[in-house]
Amino acid sequence: MLFTPAYAQAAAGGDTNSMLMSLLPFALIFVIMYFLILRPQQKKVKDHSELVKNIRRGDTVVTSGGLVGKVTKVVDDDQIEFEISDGVRVRQMRQMIQGVRAKGEPAKDKSEAAKDETSAS
Repeated sequence: MLFTPAYAQAAAGGDTNSMLMSLLPFALIFVIMYFLILRPQQKKVKDHSELVKNIRRGDTVVTSGGLVGKVTKVVDDDQIEFEISDGVRVRQMRQMIQGVRAKGEPAKDKSEAAKDETSAS
């Protein structure tokens, strides 16, 4: 016989408390991963889909490739058409839009902001 009766009795007993304590670190790691990785990622995806869904004609958009243009036409639920230069129109998948600047809110340079302040005074 390869095993003595003492080893067979110890292995067969199996303490449920020790099994619970061995699984506790894995559960703790999963909870930490959920709050540090999964939950923020889900929030980011939800915010991006809301941003893409609300694109309207006239909005200034920034694509993931770095192109900036003004939306001229919303083709369908998947595509938009925007103008990147005079007479140059591009179709883009909505999911590839990185950011949206609302109508009438172009980014101002510091020199333009200073001119606006001096002309208002």
